[in-house]
Amino acid sequence: MKLIQHGAFLLCLSLISTGAQAQAAYNQEREAFQVKAIYDEVLLNGQCYAWLEHLTTRIGHRLSGSSGAAAAIEYTRQMMDTLGLDSVWLQPCVVPRWHRGDPEIVRIVNAPSVGSLDLNALALGNSVGTGPDGVSAEVIEVLSLDELRALPDATVRGKIVFFNRPLDVTLVNTFQAYGRAVDQRGTGPVVAARKGAVAALVRSMTTALDDVPHTGSTRIDPDGANIPAVAISTNDAELLSRLLMRESVRVFIRTTCQMLEPVQSYNVIGQINGSERPDEIILVGGHLDSWDVGHGAHDDGTGCVQSIEVMRTLLARGYRPRRTIRCVMFMNEENGLVGATTYAAVSNERNEFHLAAIESDAGGFVPLGFTCAARQELQEAYLANVAKWWDVLAARGLYIRPGGSGADINPLRSQGGLLFGLRPDSQRYFDYHHTAIDTFDKVNERELKLGAAAMTSLVYLLDKYLNRAK
Repeated sequence: MKLIQHGAFLLCLSLISTGAQAQAAYNQEREAFQVKAIYDEVLLNGQCYAWLEHLTTRIGHRLSGSSGAAAAIEYTRQMMDTLGLDSVWLQPCVVPRWHRGDPEIVRIVNAPSVGSLDLNALALGNSVGTGPDGVSAEVIEVLSLDELRALPDATVRGKIVFFNRPLDVTLVNTFQAYGRAVDQRGTGPVVAARKGAVAALVRSMTTALDDVPHTGSTRIDPDGANIPAVAISTNDAELLSRLLMRESVRVFIRTTCQMLEPVQSYNVIGQINGSERPDEIILVGGHLDSWDVGHGAHDDGTGCVQSIEVMRTLLARGYRPRRTIRCVMFMNEENGLVGATTYAAVSNERNEFHLAAIESDAGGFVPLGFTCAARQELQEAYLANVAKWWDVLAARGLYIRPGGSGADINPLRSQGGLLFGLRPDSQRYFDYHHTAIDTFDKVNERELKLGAAAMTSLVYLLDKYLNRAK
């Protein structure tokens, strides 16, 4: 029975790929069959989980400019090269290089109620270090950048500013909660430095109360003095806040992180050439770099291997796309977006047109749907087009709604295509995001494959039915 079904599917694909040049009329029953076959292929024969195991446990974390990033570039290049794609290449980009240095020390010093107590901490990416002698100062707590700005400079000068606004746990969309809190990590240390602070402590960006610190990128002021910036776990943030309610607290911080000279790195790109409209590109991708703690499994090893799985699945099913399908492993999303800006600049120089792009950078959990974005004047027309055939994916439990795409593909919006972000269940994502516990064992194989199947199905339908909006 399996052989009969498989043969029927290949025959159907052959008829589609060799038929008339005109776009085929949508047929729900036919496309439901095709989408089921895509899901069957990924769930039965998908390689993305095995690829993720190698990427995360044998290579490990992959901060841009590091030896791990270089190894990941070569691994994914070789992996795509063995799939039988029409072309695979490396796209050069010069990336910033940040080095964490010695393990961080963040210690409450001689507090009346708890004495001296070490806190769970990670320096924020791009942060300057304290130097080998560290820095010790009294702590002041703020809940927002506006609160800090309103304080007299004399109140802040010489102090350590503690940013302690939690993620709003009442928001079901955890990415929305993250977005409303992350300004204190990204910009807070610069604001504190301009008011004379000597260091910054930031509550970790997670909905969980635990002992796990979360790193992440912080902004550096190119025209001013910068101060050491360190994240502490949410449990330690709660402890520190309680202490500050009743007594003065002094904290010692020692970090030796530093920015090094930028280095040559690469985006990894592979593609299947379009048979009818090769100048219209449909991109799938994720970012290959990760923070220098943990495995970078959910962020964003899963997105990378899901994107490569899209290519493997299309080839395994014998599908010859009308448009060019391109897979991109972006470099340096975490602390610079150099890979994304380089890719978009080169694409624009070559007058390329990305009809669509799909980014997976929200974890490898069970997929719920896709959000999308386009230039404002084009979005309504694109959504009307997609609505005509989305019932096939809705039957798989997948929604589509406006709401953004992804950081690495967003620079392509100016080209006038439709950009998508895969949206998995996000409730556990920020338990692991930017931490030492974002490891391979936290990824469920079936959930990972379901995300890859959803992406492949969307690519297939976009290739057949999406029209360029005018």
